[in-house]
Amino acid sequence: MSGEAKRTAPDLACRNAGEGMPAHVAIIMDGNGRWAAQRGLPRFEGHRRGVEAIRRAVRTATDLGIRYLTVYSFSAENWRRPAQEVSDLMGLLKRFVRHDLAELHANNIRVRIIGEREGLASDIRLLLDEAEQLTRSNTGLSLVIAFNYGGRQEIVSAMRALARRVKEGGLDPDDIDMDTVGAALDTHDIPDPDLVIRTSGEQRVSNFLTWQTAYSEFVFLPCYWPDFDETTFRSAIDEYCRRDRRFGGLSARAV
Repeated sequence: MSGEAKRTAPDLACRNAGEGMPAHVAIIMDGNGRWAAQRGLPRFEGHRRGVEAIRRAVRTATDLGIRYLTVYSFSAENWRRPAQEVSDLMGLLKRFVRHDLAELHANNIRVRIIGEREGLASDIRLLLDEAEQLTRSNTGLSLVIAFNYGGRQEIVSAMRALARRVKEGGLDPDDIDMDTVGAALDTHDIPDPDLVIRTSGEQRVSNFLTWQTAYSEFVFLPCYWPDFDETTFRSAIDEYCRRDRRFGGLSARAV
């Protein structure tokens, strides 16, 4: 973040109050197509501008000291979109990895991929593997990319893995608990999101991190994803910082 940005960016409630910043922020990046339609542009342009918004979000998350940033880049259901749009999205993914990976690596950012890889085109799988392998030792922000991902599908895969362990005699069904299930998920070594942000004004989770968001705070923003910038990100963090998280118990303020 530039010196000018540091001077003009507003303070955050959590920092002012000495409370904790979210360690993990997850974002449902919604509204690229509608952003383009409002401007009479092709949907591809909305997706291209959406990639620019990802870059801004990564920079802001790094500046704020957030440890994990998960972005919902391509859902398991997105394959139902028109073939040309899917092709455009795959092209943008390839371009993002080829053009941005070196900079992410130089900035000590670790790239993680969650989602189903079986059945993906070989060139896409190789790109995803390359991004993870190159950055695996980095210790800064973990950029988690949910690609070909669905929360329900992830849980089904985890149940299949646990069922195989039971069948093979390596796991007693009575020993299965929430920790056992969590350890079988794609995110087994990633903390649950503290905050989930969704752009475009829609207020639903769309099969995103179904298990992991049980106690996450949600902030729904009216802006479309291509307009998401540092100020918008900070406003969402500020809203989170004003929340009273109880995790099913009593408020700490009420004790």
